[in-house]
Amino acid sequence: MGNIARLREFVQSFINLIDERGADEKRIFVDGKDLLLKLVRHDDWLPDAFARPHPDRYQQYLLYCDPIERFSVVSFVWGPGQKTPVHDHTVWGMVGVMRGAESCEEFGLQPATGRLLSKGMHELRSGGIDLVSPRVGDIHRVSNALADRASVSIHVYGANIGAVKRHVYEPDTGNKKAFVSGYSNVVIPNLWDRSLETAAVDG
Repeated sequence: MGNIARLREFVQSFINLIDERGADEKRIFVDGKDLLLKLVRHDDWLPDAFARPHPDRYQQYLLYCDPIERFSVVSFVWGPGQKTPVHDHTVWGMVGVMRGAESCEEFGLQPATGRLLSKGMHELRSGGIDLVSPRVGDIHRVSNALADRASVSIHVYGANIGAVKRHVYEPDTGNKKAFVSGYSNVVIPNLWDRSLETAAVDG
């Protein structure tokens, strides 16, 4: 399983942040970005089961959900050539690339026509952090930037993102359709069993 303590410490720190900052998105982004960057700078903690690509589609693995759904932590795993549809989030989110690289195309809605307007593309490499929300920009399409191997990113959202009603968009028309993403896994990592860590110290 590797050093799962890193994820436990991240979750505990993020709970404290949400307790302190409440719904202050600007402050959550400032302080939360530092916490996420510290987590994704290390690639020794994510269990293999939550970093496994699927041959046909990207995977969204739940790693942790706050008991009252104030935030969730998710690993996204992209096989070569895999990408999302154009979609929104409706809540704040932070994306940190831990392994590989991702391409992100951002969109806005034209007020007069409701059509999508491309706002450009950028690439995130390991250690790169992106922010999304209705306030800072919420519509994008993400893909694996690598043609020969999987990429993995860690996402934090201001809700239980797998249960949030969101939208996918038709790129040519801007027409949108509601969806709820769910998750690719039926179990989550056990952050709270310290028996192996204790045995290693005592041994």
